[in-house]
Formats: sequence, structure tokens, C-alpha cells
Amino acid sequence: MVVNDKMQQGYRYYLIEPAGKNFLTDFKPQLTPRQMLKLGVFGGKYLTDCRKEFPKSWFTGARLSPGRKNYKLNYFGVDASLPLESWQQKGWINPVDPRGWFQWYCRYYLGRRLPKEDIRQIKRWRAISRHAGAIKKYCHPKDLNCRRKQRQALLHWAYDSRNI
Repeated sequence: MVVNDKMQQGYRYYLIEPAGKNFLTDFKPQLTPRQMLKLGVFGGKYLTDCRKEFPKSWFTGARLSPGRKNYKLNYFGVDASLPLESWQQKGWINPVDPRGWFQWYCRYYLGRRLPKEDIRQIKRWRAISRHAGAIKKYCHPKDLNCRRKQRQALLHWAYDSRNI
């Protein structure tokens, strides 16, 4: 795969696993990238300028914003994202995936493997699950109006917070 988009030029990677299969054993996302885009994540702004890299089917029914981020497109209708600059300042961005975790997940899902980076990102994914614990502790089961920002954040990390 060769990537030439707004944030990355001439980046090349290989798909060495079948799409959606052979994940590391401790990585069990509850949502696929397609499901996440269809539900509404990242204010509809994620991947809007790099669609050629990903399957067309991922964008069928996706809640996307052609202009600026629109948090109303998020499943829970709230803004649950830090700006990319914050992620960069905290050192959470690897240059191979300049858009962050979701870009890494999309590429991992397609079959790219980068062992060291995969382990780092999966550790971050596992750490975000603490938000599910807060929802379980403070909300009635499946009360989707309780802790909407935390629920949206979980969706951004492929956890289906609608089931908590």
C-alpha cells in the first residue's frame, strides 16, 4: 500500500495478514473501523481526505463531515476528542500513523503489522477500558444518557459503550 494524502506522502506499508483476522491475542476490539465510522466518531472528520487507502465499504453510511469537525455527528452527540496537537505534545503519535490510534487500528485491521508499534498501541487500547469501569460504577445498565462523553471516548477506541 502506498499512501499519499494530506498528512503523509510516499509512506509504504504491506498487508501481511487477512483483513480483520489474526489479531494479537490480547487485542479484542468490539467494533470494526467500518462500524465506528457508521456510528459516528471523531466529529465525522477522520479519514475524510484519505479514503483511497481504505475499503469503499467503510464509508457507506459513515457519518462524515466534509468541512470541519462536527461533534453532532458523533453517536452520543458530544465532543470527546483532544486536538491532534495535544496528542503530538504528549508523544502519543508515531510518525508512521500521523493521525493517531484510529489510523493505526485501521491499518492493523487491514493486515499491516508493526510488532513494536502494535504492542504499544494495544497497551494504550487496554488502558482506555478504565472508562468502562466508571460507566458501570456510576450508571444504570444501558443508560445511554449517563456519561455520554466517556461513552463516546470508548467508541473512539473500538469499545461498544452502548452495551454497558
